[in-house]
Amino acid sequence: MRRLIALMGVAITMSAAVACASGNDAGSGPRTIGMVNFTLGAPYFIGISKTVERAGDKAGVDVRVTDAKGDAATLTSNVSELLAQDVDGIIISGGPLEAAPAALNAIKQKGIPVVLVDRKFQTGEYTSWVGPDNTVLGKQDGEFIADKLGGKGKVAIIKGGPADNSIGIARTEGLKSVLDKQSGIEQVDAPDFGEWSSDGGLRVMENLLARHGDLGAVFCENDSMCLGAQKAIADAGKTDAIFLAGIDGQKEALAAIAAGGNYAVTGLNNAVEMGNAAYERLGAILDDGSTPEKDTVIPSPQITNDNVNEYYDPNSEF
Repeated sequence: MRRLIALMGVAITMSAAVACASGNDAGSGPRTIGMVNFTLGAPYFIGISKTVERAGDKAGVDVRVTDAKGDAATLTSNVSELLAQDVDGIIISGGPLEAAPAALNAIKQKGIPVVLVDRKFQTGEYTSWVGPDNTVLGKQDGEFIADKLGGKGKVAIIKGGPADNSIGIARTEGLKSVLDKQSGIEQVDAPDFGEWSSDGGLRVMENLLARHGDLGAVFCENDSMCLGAQKAIADAGKTDAIFLAGIDGQKEALAAIAAGGNYAVTGLNNAVEMGNAAYERLGAILDDGSTPEKDTVIPSPQITNDNVNEYYDPNSEF
């Protein structure tokens, strides 16, 4: 069962290649799709985008990639430009963007499908969404932390930000739904956001250690921040005292877990699997025109030192 998610990713890529290789129904040329990114400023989002590109290349599909560099107005302009190029469908990786109503409305008016991956926008109409259950990811970490601490200790929480980021909120709420029931566990919310990066996690962790020398565990809303936090903990000479729990299954985090140190757990939200799932979904819609499942949750197994070798791939895009 632990290998199921990996096998699903392989099957998705293969079925997408067959579907998309058939080209446009009208036979007017190779299929063209847009891969719209709110930001390519983090390994996770880069992994999703490159996976879609790679799947398209294998199937002879023209994948046109855009990067809004974190600006909502630019994302909307990117969508308009792709629509003017008569793409057959669009995938949107929204990153931390909460809504893009103008972009979704323009796609709807054009009459082509749009698949959202990872981020489900709060408003606007879309054809289909594929992504993780972020509350479950946080809950899994919470259960692991509570068990490893034996119900007693101090846990620091590093958030990515901004304050209204629904993905981060869901992950931390999942964590807290478990830890709030543990009377012997004290929770410390970092006062600053780690901005989803290793540099941010390092900075925030240094500040936490200066104020809380008795921490037993650290939860980060993604692996990148936890990797930075791990370095800060090592620099402070507290590796043996503090363990880390992250989310996403970034390959550097999996390597750290495999090494048997204080990076103890993560939840799989792999960018490659997300990219493959989005590409397969759009390909299926374009291939047969059927009504797809509206929302599809991709399984997110917990990864520890016990099973990390089943998921770790040093050559992975993410």
